[in-house]
Amino acid sequence: MSYRTHIRSQITHLECSLSGETVDHKYPHRLNPENGKPYLARYDLGKASETLTKDSLADRESNMWRYREVMPVVDPANIVTLGEGHTPLHIAERLGKHLGMKSLLIKDEGVNPTGSFKARGLSAAVSKALELGQTKLTMPSAGNAGGALSAYSAAAGMEAHVYMPKDAPYANQVECIAHGADLNLVDGFITDAGRVSGKAAEERGFFDVSTLKEPYRVEGKKTMGYEIVEQLGFQIPDVVIYPTGGGTGIVGIWKALDELEELGWIGPERPRMVCVQAEGCAPLVDAYKKGVEFADPFLNPSTLAAGMRVPAAVGDFLVIRAVRQSGGTALTVTDDQMVDSVRDMSTYEGIFPAPEGGATLSALQILLDSHQVERDERVVLLNTGSGMKYLDVLGPALGL
Repeated sequence: MSYRTHIRSQITHLECSLSGETVDHKYPHRLNPENGKPYLARYDLGKASETLTKDSLADRESNMWRYREVMPVVDPANIVTLGEGHTPLHIAERLGKHLGMKSLLIKDEGVNPTGSFKARGLSAAVSKALELGQTKLTMPSAGNAGGALSAYSAAAGMEAHVYMPKDAPYANQVECIAHGADLNLVDGFITDAGRVSGKAAEERGFFDVSTLKEPYRVEGKKTMGYEIVEQLGFQIPDVVIYPTGGGTGIVGIWKALDELEELGWIGPERPRMVCVQAEGCAPLVDAYKKGVEFADPFLNPSTLAAGMRVPAAVGDFLVIRAVRQSGGTALTVTDDQMVDSVRDMSTYEGIFPAPEGGATLSALQILLDSHQVERDERVVLLNTGSGMKYLDVLGPALGL
């Protein structure tokens, strides 16, 4: 890393996201054993603000580690990076004109090193695992996260053990094998893969980096929030629409906004956060509509968007709180709507999104028609990955 030695992480501790209990970040932690809820990293933001200023960003590296003070790795020598983050925020002029909108933007995570936003989370998690002396990592994955874990573990010289449902995208399976990971295909859903991965962690001494079951993947993903604000000239959009499986992206962006306010970069205003899920797998939307914070597992989930086929999310209450506190909403779209939107985003903007990215455009169209979003508002769509990772399902869906 070329960062100056005085630019250091200002991490202070971990805090339980439900109870507020604190623990030392210098030791490996997963879920709070008292309540089974995630820990979140906390920082001395006053100290961080001394060096992490708006003006300082011009001289920093063009990746997510430009925000070193609010990232969890203490020794820069432990950072494992492939150049993730600092992805473009496109002005979607043609698509916006088609929809009658004045300010539509697409944050394109498909250009990350491993083709999705998962690169951010796994760069952070693998780096912190290295710092904590954990060199044998395991996780369940619906696809892209497993590929990212495999890549970053390879770059760090660490072991990666990935457990995927047998119907995970073929590209992701190949990706894991190419990076030298131990790939295990499991009958069932990602929750079933999670049980097998968890058992392997207990029996074989692996460190489990499942979504929100360790504190650091969300730290990588929160940098999407930092970047959106920076790229908008330190302003916030009116609406952020996010495709949701495990929900770490929404949790991370919401966390980033709170940190940014404390750093003095933004005020108390927040964008309305919109959680979009697949009609065939929508536990968080169901919980939101019922007015509760904790979601029941979704039975028999089915969607071509592998990243949204998550029937139970450990961070459910964090996603739902962000949506409610922001005045946002949660809704579902169908697979057919996603595919139509993949075509539209590709045709109008030259961005070939994953089905999950297509889901955000489908959701926007519903919200515009219902006047929950107005056409003069500034809206950011998160395309979380490249459609190139889904050729096996998108080809037939698009008529090939």
